[in-house]
Amino acid sequence: MRQITTVLLAMMLAPAATAETLFFSAIPDDDESRLVERFSVVADYLSDTLDVDVQYVPVKSYAAAVTAFANDQIQLGWFGGLSGVQARIVVPNSRAIAQGDEDETFVSYFIANTDTGLTQTDDFPDIAGRSFTFGAETSTSGRLMPEYWIREETGQAPADLFDSVGYSGDHGQTLRLVASGAYEVGALNYSVYDTAVAEAAPEAAQTTIIWETPPYPDYNWTIRGDVDARFGDGFADRVQAALIGMDDPELLASFPRTRFIGADDALYQPIADTARALDLID
Repeated sequence: MRQITTVLLAMMLAPAATAETLFFSAIPDDDESRLVERFSVVADYLSDTLDVDVQYVPVKSYAAAVTAFANDQIQLGWFGGLSGVQARIVVPNSRAIAQGDEDETFVSYFIANTDTGLTQTDDFPDIAGRSFTFGAETSTSGRLMPEYWIREETGQAPADLFDSVGYSGDHGQTLRLVASGAYEVGALNYSVYDTAVAEAAPEAAQTTIIWETPPYPDYNWTIRGDVDARFGDGFADRVQAALIGMDDPELLASFPRTRFIGADDALYQPIADTARALDLID
């Protein structure tokens, strides 16, 4: 019920698309204040580069981002691997157009509260019987791939392996919950954790990395297939070029990415296959 309410709220708040404005959003993988700061600047960059009004539309959940894309309340989305797959399924002819250079080989960290005494290991850690939190339920780096590796390495579902399982909603909250001891162990996006360490966040001092997943494809910019008809022939390619051409180090650091490179749907087939294996998509 809560997820349905969130989706409906996002649908009511997001403005309807017009021929003059390109609306975009991003999965809420971090605190809302950080997201607004990051993507308002991206909107300004795209507006200047494309000579089209561009506005960022914040959403409250991963599902709301996909729903806004499906309902044409946004035409461009910064999605995770799984949410991008979901968006392209519900909007025929939409396509992935760019990814961060780092997104070809993304990883998740398993972290533990320091009081557990757990330390980093190359082998999958012995965390059976612990309390464990994922991020959002449809997060690629916060749930999909961590759960895949839990099942692959232990032969058990999370509900059977752990004493209790939670879903924090975003990576920053996962870090806070593990740091506070509300959960002993959790899985999150490596870049969120590395940023917390670089900023000397107190939560980072209360946690430690205990395992790193093998790499997988993750975040992507996905655009609706009807934008050329509405904004002019070749508009999707212009958006792709604008993203790949983003070279302001300060702007890129807000993602954080070193650069954006071209992408296509085929890169995310492993994500789609994993999601189907876990019954997260049809």
